[in-house]
Amino acid sequence: MTDLTALDTLVPGPLSLAGHRLGTPQQAGALTMVPISGPAHPGFTPPHALRPSRATGRGQVELTNPDAGGVAIVPLHIGHLHDRAPTRALCRSALIPPGRTLRFEDACCVQEGRSGHPTGGDPRFLVLPGELRARALALRGVTDHGKLSDAIADLNARHGLARHGHLDRLLARHRPALTRFQNRLEPQPGQVGALFLIAGRLAGVEITPDPAYFAQMWTALACHAYGVAAHRAEPAPPARAEPYHAANLAELRGALDHDRSARLAHLTEQITAQLTGPATGPVRLREEDRHQTLRLSTLIAPHLAGQIVTDGDRAIYASLFAHRFPPDPAIP
Repeated sequence: MTDLTALDTLVPGPLSLAGHRLGTPQQAGALTMVPISGPAHPGFTPPHALRPSRATGRGQVELTNPDAGGVAIVPLHIGHLHDRAPTRALCRSALIPPGRTLRFEDACCVQEGRSGHPTGGDPRFLVLPGELRARALALRGVTDHGKLSDAIADLNARHGLARHGHLDRLLARHRPALTRFQNRLEPQPGQVGALFLIAGRLAGVEITPDPAYFAQMWTALACHAYGVAAHRAEPAPPARAEPYHAANLAELRGALDHDRSARLAHLTEQITAQLTGPATGPVRLREEDRHQTLRLSTLIAPHLAGQIVTDGDRAIYASLFAHRFPPDPAIP
C-alpha cells in the first residue's frame, strides 16, 4: 500500500493527490485508519489558534486568525465545547486572511437550552460526527441556529440516549470508548491525512496542509468525526478466543506474526476494494471562497461530499465524508 494512484479514482478530476502515499493500515474495533503522507505546505495557521469570540446571536460565530503571515483554513464542521456558553459548530469551511476576523452567520447550536457567550479559556475542540455532516453541509448558508437539533436528537436516540439536541451528552457518555480509538490508532511521522473506514466501508478522506495541522485535528477526527459511528458499529466480542498452538516462545512469536499478517492482508483487501470500485457518476464542484491563489470549493460526488482547498492543481486541504455511514448492524 505505497502507491496512491488508486485514490485518483476515488475522487476523479478536481482533486489531485499527486505525491501522496498510503501507509500501513491500522485497526481499532470497527474503525480502520490508513495514514496518508505527502507534500507539506507550511505557513497555514494551525487550527487550535482559531478561537471563537463574542457574537451577538446564537447562530453566530466569530473566528480570528491571529497569525500575521499565514492564511487560516477553518476545518470543515469544526465546533467548540464551552462550559458556560452554547456549543456552536460551523456548517462550512472558510479562508481567513492573516490578522482578520470572520463572522459566520450560519453556525448552529449543538447544545439545547444553554445561554451565554464564550468567555475565553481553552474550549474543547470537536468535529461534527459523520452522521451529521451531510445535513450540516446541505444547510450551509441557512441562518437558523437550531437547524441540526432534530438530527442530533435522532443520533442520540440511535445510541440509546434520550431524544434531545445535546451533542455533548453523547460525547460525554461514550468518551471512554471514543478515546480508545484515539489511543489505539497512532499517527505516523510525516502524516498529513488519513483514509477512514468503518466496518470495512469507506467513511471519509482527510487531507491537511502539513503534519502539524493534522496532529491538531487528530483527536477530533478519531473521537468525534469517525469514532461515534465506529463505536455504534462495533462488532460483538468473540465468545471464546482460540489459544495459539506453540511449544515455545519462538513458535508463539511466529504464530503472532502470522496472525498479524493475515489481519493486515484482510484489511488491505477491504481498502483496495473501496478504492478501485467507487460509485461512478458526475462530480460537482462549486467555488465558495478564494484568497489569492487558494480556492475553497464544495465537492459533491456520488459516494463522497465535503469541501476542499486547492492551490492551482495541488490539494492543500480536503475533508470528504461518505454520503451514508455504515448502518446499525441491528437494522436489517
